[in-house]
Amino acid sequence: MNCPPWPKGKKLVHLDLKGAPPRVAYLHRLIELFSQLGVDGLLVEYEDMFPYKGELKLLQTTSQPAYSREEVLSMQVFARSKGMEVIPLIQTFGHMEFVLKHRPLWHLREVAHSVGTLNPHKEEGVRLVMEMLKQVVELHPGLNTLHIGADEVYMLGEGEESKLWLASSGHTVEQLFLSHVTKVAKAIKEAWPNMSIIMWDDMMRGMSQDTLKASGLVGLVQPMLWDYTPDLDVDKTVSLMEKYYSAGMSDLWAASSFKGSTSVYTCVTSTQRHVDNHLQWLKVAAALSAGVNLKGIAITGWQRYDHLSVLCELMPVALPSLAACLHTLLHGQFSAEAQSKVTEQLGISSVEVEAMERTSAADSLFPGRRLAELIVELNSLLNSEDIRFFEDNMFVRGWFSPYHRQRKAVSPLITMQIQSQVSVYLAMLQQKVEAVRGEMVLLYPDSTAQEWIEEHVSPVTGPLQRITDDIDACLKEMMP
Repeated sequence: MNCPPWPKGKKLVHLDLKGAPPRVAYLHRLIELFSQLGVDGLLVEYEDMFPYKGELKLLQTTSQPAYSREEVLSMQVFARSKGMEVIPLIQTFGHMEFVLKHRPLWHLREVAHSVGTLNPHKEEGVRLVMEMLKQVVELHPGLNTLHIGADEVYMLGEGEESKLWLASSGHTVEQLFLSHVTKVAKAIKEAWPNMSIIMWDDMMRGMSQDTLKASGLVGLVQPMLWDYTPDLDVDKTVSLMEKYYSAGMSDLWAASSFKGSTSVYTCVTSTQRHVDNHLQWLKVAAALSAGVNLKGIAITGWQRYDHLSVLCELMPVALPSLAACLHTLLHGQFSAEAQSKVTEQLGISSVEVEAMERTSAADSLFPGRRLAELIVELNSLLNSEDIRFFEDNMFVRGWFSPYHRQRKAVSPLITMQIQSQVSVYLAMLQQKVEAVRGEMVLLYPDSTAQEWIEEHVSPVTGPLQRITDDIDACLKEMMP
């Protein structure tokens, strides 16, 4: 079924900076590409890369320098010069791991073992959130829209103060959530009366219309409904949007995904999976009643599932997916014409990054193309059965088992052959790794390259290196 193109709402690209924050020069090249692809704005999740100052300076990352105030301003100026709005996303309730992990702020957690959820009963917590928002707003001159997060507020209601509060007649976890968000939203409106406020919708999905109407949030916030799955339930999503609309929340947003939502450790993006997600969102948009004001769609590109999880796919391997998703919205389908536009615009042979042909052409239309190609090559090598399952090799299992290694009773001839093969694999991997590292540090901080290699390469090379070390030890016992 073909759908109408995406309605006239804004198309935002989400920049998740809580992992692999691009160097500023690369960030500008990405913004240039986004503008060519028809993007209207950026939803920027700074997290610990924001240059907080004063008592909030402890929130800044220490693994690499945070962006400077000048860099944050230059990014906005450049984005605006390309016709793009910048909307900061600052978490104010859930997913506050980057804040609450710091020892001086532990006491503001809802429960000790949930690093991401703020205790809604402490005024100090609201003051902290408002100071974060104040510093971000001050560094975004002319800002008129804020995203306050508020998704996945895990363990809410489990803290001792919450349990006491919930023991009172009529008090519910839903009301506990709504009261905190309403308090924050009202404080924002008091400080900046003309500010529009967006928030994630997931914590409100199970709430009744009456609960939402009575919450005080109607007219204060614009819910952003997120679903990143390729088989998004259209009827259920339309019904949810209609519920918010009936409760008085007529300004709504959608959130899709172009990367970072396949699995927590995905390394290479599948374009088709994300295109399918957008095809479903097109069906949702086409089915909404006329009164719903769909303000736009945020095309998310998660870099981590949360502050303490591993890196998802880096931006370069996901750019074909992003371009394909944007053209799907533009055309109402991922037609041959849309595919042709993507391959032509990026100068690639396939919309699937794994199927792209290598080229010596400059990557001016595809910033980071060389890194994308190298990651695909290395990922293919890391996942080859001969390397990944080397310990299941007949010779390893037959002549160099844990039993043999422990007793250092091995066949020198065969173990030397095993070691020779391991050395070949390690050399191949090392060559690819150094090429990836060399390209990655041009676009990302050195710490990102180190983290990426330790996450994706070390689990494969570690066991291989142990085999060759064990063989050396055994041969000393078996050879003159």
